[in-house]
Amino acid sequence: MPSRKLTVQIMNSGLLEDNDILVNSALVKRWKIPANTPLRLSFGSMEQMVQVVPHPKLDGLRISRGLAGQFGIFARSAMRFSYKPSGRALRLGPLIGVLISRDIPDSPDRPFGNITMFCKELALACHKQGAHVYFFTPSSIEQTSDKVQSWVYAEGWRQAELPIADVFYNRLTSRKLENKPSVQHFMSEVKSKHGSHFFNEKYLDKTEVFSALKDDSSLVRYLPESHAVKGTSTIKSMLGKHPVVFLKPVRGSLGKGIIRITKQNDGTYVTHATRSLGTHKQAFESQAKLLTSLSGKIKTTRYQIQQGLPLLEVGKRPVDFRALVQKNAQGKWAITSVVARIAGSQHFVSNLARGGSLCSVNDAVNRSTLPAGIKSKADLMLKKAALLIAQGVDERIPAHFGELGIDLAMDAGGKVYLLEVNSKPSKNDNTPLREGRTRPSVRRILDYANYLAGC
Repeated sequence: MPSRKLTVQIMNSGLLEDNDILVNSALVKRWKIPANTPLRLSFGSMEQMVQVVPHPKLDGLRISRGLAGQFGIFARSAMRFSYKPSGRALRLGPLIGVLISRDIPDSPDRPFGNITMFCKELALACHKQGAHVYFFTPSSIEQTSDKVQSWVYAEGWRQAELPIADVFYNRLTSRKLENKPSVQHFMSEVKSKHGSHFFNEKYLDKTEVFSALKDDSSLVRYLPESHAVKGTSTIKSMLGKHPVVFLKPVRGSLGKGIIRITKQNDGTYVTHATRSLGTHKQAFESQAKLLTSLSGKIKTTRYQIQQGLPLLEVGKRPVDFRALVQKNAQGKWAITSVVARIAGSQHFVSNLARGGSLCSVNDAVNRSTLPAGIKSKADLMLKKAALLIAQGVDERIPAHFGELGIDLAMDAGGKVYLLEVNSKPSKNDNTPLREGRTRPSVRRILDYANYLAGC
C-alpha cells in the first residue's frame, strides 16, 4: 500500500466542496488513484466518501474546512496519506490516542503536569513520521461517543474533538481511574466496535506476575522465593527459611509501603519500613511480637513476601537494575535501555522517588566487588533476563502490553533475580531532552503503534 507524508492545507468550504480533496496530479497518476470517483477516506474511526481532484502544482493535500472540522485536523498538520487500491480506500494517519490520568486546562504550557514534556516529545515524533497523536483523560469518555474530547500539539497545546484512534496507549497512573466502569467500557468498546488496539491496558500486581511466571521452566532461575501473604503463618514460614524477607504491597509502586524484616543473631527482629523522608526502624524481642505488630497491616493491605537477596552494593548502598523493554516496529520485544539504580543514604530501596540515583550498568558493576569475569558480561546477562521475562509476561498474562519496566537484582556472585514488573514505567519530566532529538523509548512507542495500525 503506497504512502507518503503530506502537509494538510485547509481551504474554505466555498472554495472546495466538502467531499473533494486536492492531490498532486503526478501522485494520483503514480498511485493510479481514480480521479473524480467516490472513494472512502478514513482517519481513525471516522470515514467520509470523497473524490480526488488532481492538481498539477500542489505539494501537500488540500481539504475543505468542513472536512477538517469533522476529522479534527488543524491546518499545516503533517499527515501520512496512503491508498489501498483493492479497497479503493484512502487513509490519513495512523491516529494514536494516549490515555492519561489528568489534565490542567488552566495551565496551557504544562497541561499534563510532570509528563507534559514526554507528551510533547511524542507529539513531535509523530509529526516527523506523519502520524497524529492526541491525549485525553477518563473525564473525556464519560459519555459513549465516536469522538473524544482531547488535546493535540500544533504549535502549542490545543483542545479538539477527534475520532476514535487506530491505536491507544494506556498511561493511566492510578488503578482507581483504570478500574472506573467508564474506562473499562471505553477500552472494551473501541476494540470491539472499531477494531482499535489498546496496549498496556492494565496494571500488574506482584502476586499475579510471580504466580504466572513460576511455571515457566526458562524463568524459574530468575525468581526469588515469593508468596502471597495469606496470614502471619506465611511470614513465619518464610522467616524460618530466610534471615531477611521483604513485605511488598501487591499493588504498590515507587517503593511505597515496603517493609524489610531482618532476623538478628540473638533471635530478635528488626523492621525497616519506607517513609517519605527515610525509613522507620522498629525492634522486636520475639517473633510473636513481630507478627502481632504486622497482623493489622496484612488485614488491610495485600502483601507479597519475598526472600531477601544479598544485593550487589556500591559504596555500601544496594543496587538494582531497571530494564525498559518495549515492542519494536516488528512487534517483537526489544531492550531499549538498562540502568543501575543506587539506593539513597536513608533508604534500602533504590527508587528515584526514595532518593535513589542512576548510573550506567558498567559503572555500577565496575565499582562493585563482582568477580571480573561477571563484570564483563553483566550487561548481557541482565538484558537476556529482561527479554525472557517480558516474553513470559506476554505469554502467560492475558492482557496486551507494549512496554514493561522490569526491575532486576544481581547478587555478589552475579546471579540475576527478578524483583518486579511494572506495566506503567515512569514518564516524568526528569530526563534532560536535547532540542530536536527523540529518545529511543519514545521512538519505540511510535514504532509499535505504527506496527499495530498496519502502517
